[in-house]
Amino acid sequence: MELLLSNGGKVTETDQHGVTPLGVAAEFSHTEVLEILIKNGADVNAQAPNGDSVLYDATGTGNTDCMNILLENGANPNIHNLSFQLPIHRAAYEGHYQALRTLIPITTRRALRLSGQSPVHSASDGGHTHCLELLLQSGFDINALLAPHVSEIYGDMRKSPLFFAVSNGDKMCTEMLLKSGAQPNLDPLSCLLVAVRSGRRAIVKLLLAANADVNCYFTAVTDTVFPTAMLYCIKDEAMMQLLLNHGLDAAKCFDCSHEDTLNDFIILYATLLCVIKYSY
Repeated sequence: MELLLSNGGKVTETDQHGVTPLGVAAEFSHTEVLEILIKNGADVNAQAPNGDSVLYDATGTGNTDCMNILLENGANPNIHNLSFQLPIHRAAYEGHYQALRTLIPITTRRALRLSGQSPVHSASDGGHTHCLELLLQSGFDINALLAPHVSEIYGDMRKSPLFFAVSNGDKMCTEMLLKSGAQPNLDPLSCLLVAVRSGRRAIVKLLLAANADVNCYFTAVTDTVFPTAMLYCIKDEAMMQLLLNHGLDAAKCFDCSHEDTLNDFIILYATLLCVIKYSY
């Protein structure tokens, strides 16, 4: 590095991906190279075309030595990338506990508000209960909701940290979140419906025990009052029985706001047979 720099090498030169030498050094945890590049004028707040900062790259490795070198030389932990992710989100998602501890006190609430997402979402998505515990101990809201500009990125319109754990089928994270006060009825598509649709009975039981609304609806699926949970488990006897035992309103299967047709009658008749069979 010193030989190249002494012969005209430029610290601002980027590779084919638009990443500076400092970004590459951070990504591969080369602390000594970081120091040499910074000494020769490298920009500690340089960003790649996707908005990833050098500190964001360093955080991805979990190497706190690299992170501290950058921070001591003026790296800003409050620069988000094009996906509205901050270094603290990266640390939480990757499960880098020490990196997360470093970033929590220096990440501003304003930066988090502008990003539209909480590191609690990231830790839930990554499945890291130890990072979740640290964030909750540090005062982060377990029921924080994604801002609309982030939520709309997802086709399911998710909002809560709990939704990430449930949609990933992560029983351990789901249980930890619920025990810590996560509310199961905050998302347009209920966490319970996600678990029922994927056949994850253990998670369904956890959600029902936490008072998830068994008679919730997802209007994007149907414009009737036919119970959405019933719709998702019509071929799963054990799941249907579980839901019925927890108050699923089977009578709603026979309420129809549309004109009666032969099709409607056949559907209702088949449903009646199912309900009668599974109720006994």
